[in-house]
Amino acid sequence: MMHIGIEGQRIFRHNKHGMDFVALELIRAIDATGTGDRLTVFASPGEDSGCLQGSETLTIRQVNGGFYPAWEQISLPGAVRHAGCDLLHCTSNTAPLWSPVPLVITIHDVIYLEQQLAGQSNPNLYQKLGNRYRKAVVPAVARLARHVITVSTYEKGRLLDALDLPEERVSVVYNGVGSHFHPSKQPAELERIRREYRLPEAFMLFLGNTDPKKNLSNVLKAYSIYVRSAARPLPILILDYDADLFESINARLNLRIPREQVLLPGYIPNSRLPALYEMSSLFLYPSLRESFGIPVLEAMACGTPVVTSTVTSMPEVAGDAAILVDPSRPEEIAEGITRALENSHLREELRRKGFIRAAGFTWKRAAQQVLDIYHMCLETASHQ
Repeated sequence: MMHIGIEGQRIFRHNKHGMDFVALELIRAIDATGTGDRLTVFASPGEDSGCLQGSETLTIRQVNGGFYPAWEQISLPGAVRHAGCDLLHCTSNTAPLWSPVPLVITIHDVIYLEQQLAGQSNPNLYQKLGNRYRKAVVPAVARLARHVITVSTYEKGRLLDALDLPEERVSVVYNGVGSHFHPSKQPAELERIRREYRLPEAFMLFLGNTDPKKNLSNVLKAYSIYVRSAARPLPILILDYDADLFESINARLNLRIPREQVLLPGYIPNSRLPALYEMSSLFLYPSLRESFGIPVLEAMACGTPVVTSTVTSMPEVAGDAAILVDPSRPEEIAEGITRALENSHLREELRRKGFIRAAGFTWKRAAQQVLDIYHMCLETASHQ
């Protein structure tokens, strides 16, 4: 039996985002395989420590260590050595430059090694510092690692080009869809959430934040085109975004979007997302750059029509179950919105295909593929 260390540094923080949920879901799925392999998860202390429970085969070690680089480069290797692990899997793009055991790393993307997205706002200070750290660390740890995991065929190609790695040392393991993403069987609960966030009967949903790749400027340009052309335009719900930032973009681009058309509730816990997907008439996700795009599948699993991009990983993930648009062309995004909202036959076809598409991406399958990689790495190490 193996004793695997898994880095989950941020899984206990309250406001979790993409990679945090990927690590959390993967850890749960690996533990649920019942192989008997021992897992030790290394995480920073946080407010949401109850999101992962230990078991007979799963041990959780909360490791202190200050800011992220110090935690990863100093505290994590020491904790791994003390725990007696056979292998360490770092799940979130970076890893220690020295590891006491063989290393597997998941590199979700290499966006930070690519040129700044043209026409987009500059990253904030936190993003700039994170990008500098990744630029300094990732090329080195990718060469040191026994194996590199990434999340799409598209991203594997980008990673091979950027890091000059042998293709046989890089595997694609698709992300899964959380089991809580499905249509609700409790209408009263949906109505309660609708009242809590003061949501109208019909709206479209967009997951926005300050990351330039999320394409907020073009999304708002497209929405302004839609608002001017529709007789009764639906409001747009934008999650994880600040009202002042919206107002500044609205004014700077002279979009004239009525403030009452834009709903800005801020950060909403992941547990509420299935209800929001299901209540929305359309999920809008025309990113400029994604390594995978889990929200596309989450919306599909909840029965919501999706408009996403023709570029990077989105066609690979969405297949034929979404409307694909050029994310650099606001008028094309607006046309996709109109098609999805006004063509009832198309909406039903997207809903049907979406359920089928999302069902093909499971954490159980991802966990088994990752376990196979662990075994391969340890077997190789034993023969050296």
